[in-house]
Parts: sequence; structure tokens; C-alpha cells
Amino acid sequence: MKKLTKLLAATALTAAIASPAAAEVWDMPMAYSASNFHSATGAEFAQCVTTGTGGEIEINTHPSGSLFKGADIKRAIQTGQAPIGERLLSGHQNENALFGFDSIPFLATSFDDSDKLWKAAKPAIEKLLSEQNLTLLYAVPWPPQGLYFKDEVTSVAEMKGIKFRSYNNATSRLAELTGMLPVTIEAAEISQAFATGVAESMVSSGSTGYDRKVWESLGFFYEVDAWLPRNYVMVNSEKWAATADGHKNVIKGCAELAEYAGNWRAKEYTGFTLQGLRDGGMTVGPASDQMVGELKEIGVTMTSEWLEAAGDEGKAIVDAFNAMQ
Repeated sequence: MKKLTKLLAATALTAAIASPAAAEVWDMPMAYSASNFHSATGAEFAQCVTTGTGGEIEINTHPSGSLFKGADIKRAIQTGQAPIGERLLSGHQNENALFGFDSIPFLATSFDDSDKLWKAAKPAIEKLLSEQNLTLLYAVPWPPQGLYFKDEVTSVAEMKGIKFRSYNNATSRLAELTGMLPVTIEAAEISQAFATGVAESMVSSGSTGYDRKVWESLGFFYEVDAWLPRNYVMVNSEKWAATADGHKNVIKGCAELAEYAGNWRAKEYTGFTLQGLRDGGMTVGPASDQMVGELKEIGVTMTSEWLEAAGDEGKAIVDAFNAMQ
């Protein structure tokens, strides 16, 4: 990392000394609030690129779905409406099951296992994205996913009929298998959805709940560590191909720094945000043994379904991950 930092500093100095050129502005849509650690990491990445290219490429971030809603970001990058952006990988699982590799319940439940799973899946994901006119720059995991409820819940039976915020295929299926009612809600709309009763529950990290102050509407967070989904930053492949090699090197260096910083933040942010939920008045702790056991049974069903949908490529990812254990 020190070598990389020195390289970026030297590149930035060289660019600053060179004759100034008109800035090429890259607007970068992001789905989550500016205070979220993914957005903060993205903003630092953008500044790193702007500085490293001597201002010749200026990246401006647009958090909270302010430029494009979360579900529209990938399509906007593919079609060149924006050159670069960030999105939740598993948000595309309806396009291809492989995108949901990181939302297989109870497969990778720790940061170490999440790193191994990403190593196993990355080549297939890069290939899939390249076929869609997208180039992967970096990816950062969320903290482990837990369950939020308005009232105390100790078993799956008690979840029946609860309105559940879903954000990908896996969360919708989890709702169905537990008897909850899935409601698709983007991250930027979470606070309003809970305040108005459109949703009463969700599976997400402590980070999302903290950022959205869900303690104003919800009372319980259960640490079930279901999975660690990833956000990723992508660039339009045609835009990437047209970018000067020197600028590409700066962008790749900044992406490496962002991935390192984002991973560190995700780990450090976990305990901080859970304490933040407690300070807001929520009850935070492990789920009951009964609920964990029932959820793991549901996880077995969802894993089987994902493997069937993902085919040989999906099996290869899981086999490669298991081989690292």
C-alpha cells in the first residue's frame, strides 16, 4: 500500500506540473446516503482520481439516488447516461443468478469468509459485467446482515404477515419462505417507508439502520449474520477504453485504495453502528436459538435454489470457496 500511495502522489505531482487541460467531468450516481461508509469511500475515490489526474478527470458523486435511483444505476452506466457509478451487486440477481453469489444465506457469514467468497466469484463477475459493457473497478462488503423488526420476534411463525422491505431476489425469497410480505424499497426511501408503515421489517446491516435512524420506527435488531452483500463501482467499458492509459493507472490505483479503505471501514463500522442502534433505543442482540435454527433451514432451501439457478458457474464458485476453508 505504501508503494501504491507513493505512486499516486508522484502521478498527482506530475499532473499538477503539466499544462492544465479542460476537465472531463464524470458524474457518479450512488444509491446510499452521503453519510454511509460506502458513499464516503466513493467520495474519497472520486477526489483521489480528480487529484491524481491533475483535474483532467473530475469525478462528482451523487449519493442518495439523487441522479438515478438505485435500481436504475447499472442501466444508466451500461447505456452511457453516466460514465461511472456504484450499485449493490445482488441487486442484479433477477438478470443473472451469479450476481447473487454473496446473498446465499449462511454461506459466508464473516469478513474473512466474505473475502474468500469474493476471490472465488470475482473472475466470473468480471466476465459477466464485461459482457454488459461494464468494467469492474472495486467492490466493498457491507457488515453482516441482521433482522430488524418493530416488535419482538422469537420464531419464524411470528413473522407471518409482517411487511418486509426487500432489495434483491434473495430478500424477496426470504420473505416468502418466512411468511412475510415483501415490499421493494430503495435505501433512500427506508426511513419514510418505516415511518408510514409501508414496511415493518428488513434484513440489512447495522450500518443501514444507523444511517436511516430506524430506531424512530423499529425496536429490535437481531444479529443473525445471514450474509455480507457487496457494493461495487463500475465504469462504462466504452468510456474506459477511450480513457488515456496514464489516467487508467491513476483510476486503478485509487480503486485499490478505495477497496482497502472500504473493507477497513466496514469492519470498524460494524460495532459502532450496532452501538448507535442501542443508543437510539433499540434492543440489539442475538436471535433466539429457535429462530436461528429455523432460518438456517430456510437457508438450505435458498442455497439449493440458487445453485440450481446459477448452474455450473455457481457450483464452481461455491466449490472454490469451500476449498479455501
